[in-house]
Amino acid sequence: MATADDAPEALGETPKGPLDGIRVIELGQLIAGPFACQILGDFGAEIIKVELPEGGDPMRQWGRLTPAGESLWWSVIARNKKSVTLDVRSSAGRSALLRLISQADVVVENFRPGTLESWGLAYDDLTAHNPGLIMVRVSGFGQTGPYSHRAGFGVIGEAMGGLRYLVGEPGRPTVRTGLALADAVSGLMGALGAVISLLERRSSGLGQVIDVALYESMLTLMESIIPEYAATGEIRERTGPTLAGVAPSNVYPTADGRDIVIAGNHDSVFRRLAELMGQPELADDPRFTSHVARGEHMAEIDEIIRAWTHTQLADELVELLALAGVPAGPIYRAPDMLADPHFAARDSLVSVDHPTLGSLVMQNVAPKASRTPGTIRWVGPALGAHNDEVLSDRLGLTPEQIEQAQGRGAR
Repeated sequence: MATADDAPEALGETPKGPLDGIRVIELGQLIAGPFACQILGDFGAEIIKVELPEGGDPMRQWGRLTPAGESLWWSVIARNKKSVTLDVRSSAGRSALLRLISQADVVVENFRPGTLESWGLAYDDLTAHNPGLIMVRVSGFGQTGPYSHRAGFGVIGEAMGGLRYLVGEPGRPTVRTGLALADAVSGLMGALGAVISLLERRSSGLGQVIDVALYESMLTLMESIIPEYAATGEIRERTGPTLAGVAPSNVYPTADGRDIVIAGNHDSVFRRLAELMGQPELADDPRFTSHVARGEHMAEIDEIIRAWTHTQLADELVELLALAGVPAGPIYRAPDMLADPHFAARDSLVSVDHPTLGSLVMQNVAPKASRTPGTIRWVGPALGAHNDEVLSDRLGLTPEQIEQAQGRGAR
């Protein structure tokens, strides 16, 4: 497993990610906006996270906590960020924030539309002093349209963006995924939009607004469900662990009580699977000889495969399938990932210094860049940990001015 000590700075070098020199002001909280900034920070951007002095981002308390009461999720989503506390409801706090934004390349926010405008921080006001500013705005329904001012959490985006209807078993109520998927995908969209805008700014010199809606982020993942209905009137339904017309591609039991996923739906792959099962004649059976035929006889081919996998041990079976060129894999939980040699060989997980735990294992930066890889330089910081560096050293604020900017002095 990789450690933070493997990073270039441990060897006396300063890591230069591909976004080195880009300054981002993070005004968002909870998941979507901060996840966008996590990605940008992983690849070298300077992320200055602005939080209210009273408690900061609620993410500091989300998920499982350490014995010291610190969120483990916060360690991940706020990694590589600098925490600054400002009360943007006060004139002094807004003044300090405006000075930070005037020096920034990107602002990321995920408040309800109209919130920044109510604080006197509309995009047009900001670009009057910084025409190259890029603003990434993440919200439930976008900045325009009749729903724009509705509150919108990720689960609503998943519901109205189409995902929620498709997740679960046929004939049963829909279920949610065990992750904040809409927020994460919207964060990816926000990070992509920021990078696209930074590239375009090289020629125009101008910034722009990237308007990310949670429901639209999910809508982009919905494959062909819209044209399927528009052209044929067909509504795609829940199919549980399978996809309609795609077989074999399912979860199959093994002799040691574990489940594995096998995807043998391509014609040549299915032939290799049939040979490995000792039943090569299946590949020439009219019920299974083509992709369409197997889709029509999904239940039959799945039952045949289950009868075979149930006699095999999971690890041995996965290895046999790999050698035969049949895509397959076990269903992993965290301990399986930590024990897997492939995860270790690719440094998919990394051990990072942690102020109270000593070290903490988390997922590494992805994707992997061969020449300018991303790095994890520190875990999520304490509230206001970088006030002196940013407010005092960089902006030149006096202690009295910092108190006022944090809402403790006169407003």
